[in-house]
Amino acid sequence: MGRDTQTIKRRYDRIAPLFHRVDGKMMRSWRKELLSGLRGNVLEVGIGTGANLSYYPPTVRLTGIDFSPKMLQYAEQRAKELNIDVTLMEMDAQNLTFEDQTFDYIVATCVFCSVPDPVQGMREMKRVCNKEGEIRLLEHMRSEHPMVGKLMDLLNPLTVRISGANINRYTLKNVESAGLIIQKSEPLCTTIVRRLLLRP
Repeated sequence: MGRDTQTIKRRYDRIAPLFHRVDGKMMRSWRKELLSGLRGNVLEVGIGTGANLSYYPPTVRLTGIDFSPKMLQYAEQRAKELNIDVTLMEMDAQNLTFEDQTFDYIVATCVFCSVPDPVQGMREMKRVCNKEGEIRLLEHMRSEHPMVGKLMDLLNPLTVRISGANINRYTLKNVESAGLIIQKSEPLCTTIVRRLLLRP
């Protein structure tokens, strides 16, 4: 794990209690729609404190990974409270230890703002997703509005220092650089938040 990843990991360990209190209350309808219709073997990359757990269909076989052990502690607690069976693993999204084509679906919500090398992380998702599978992302990214985008650029060093999250990532370009096929790109909050359905 590189130095940048270790730094971000420490920041997420530090803010895990705050995420546990707040994250599950945000974007509920968007999360529910993103996770509807899932089946089979599912991987959630960056499961965090488990904010998505209550929205998974009961038939999925769920694995959740995160590089923050503190976040995973809260996810485990939430899974027990919800009586949900999930395999939780400490793992770096940039270096997944799963075999090729292991999962039918891969999910990530607001994750690739904090992965130091987002393209590498997306390539790893592509590798471990079945060829006929699907990758579903809910991501915030740099606004396409010129003035708003520049403001996000100015604020980004502060948000990275506080939380480890970049607010000005060119996520659509990163998806294409990773070799993923954009099946659907749906703006949910102007152009800052999008729901993406991708094919490997």
